Amino acid sequence: MMGLENVKHEQFCQVWHETGNKSEAFRVSHPHSLKWKDETVHNKASALSKKGEVAARFEQLQEQALKDHGVTIASLLKELDEARKLAMTTETPQTSSAISATMNKAKLVGLDKYQVEVSGEVIVRKTLDDFYA
Repeated sequence: MMGLENVKHEQFCQVWHETGNKSEAFRVSHPHSLKWKDETVHNKASALSKKGEVAARFEQLQEQALKDHGVTIASLLKELDEARKLAMTTETPQTSSAISATMNKAKLVGLDKYQVEVSGEVIVRKTLDDFYA
């Protein structure tokens, strides 16, 4: 996997990937920004993250991490389903844990939000009942 030619941009991507924090990544990769206001750093970090080559490199890093750890949507769904079943089969069912697992499954497959077409019509999505059927 090839890094970016711009060393600061590569470092930004690496730190952003490690921490999940664009502003922190910007401060590490651009040390002169340590003197800047938080709002300025946030704006610069956001703008940098939207640059094509930077966004593509960040996506590359994410894909590689998933591949390295064998993580797939299917494997995550399986783990959440196991956690949900365990939460419901304890002596005192842990319903909040089961609900959390269910909602996380919904998020993974995109059932947690409405999708709106440009025309403004709501697209009908399957319900969670359909999801479990």
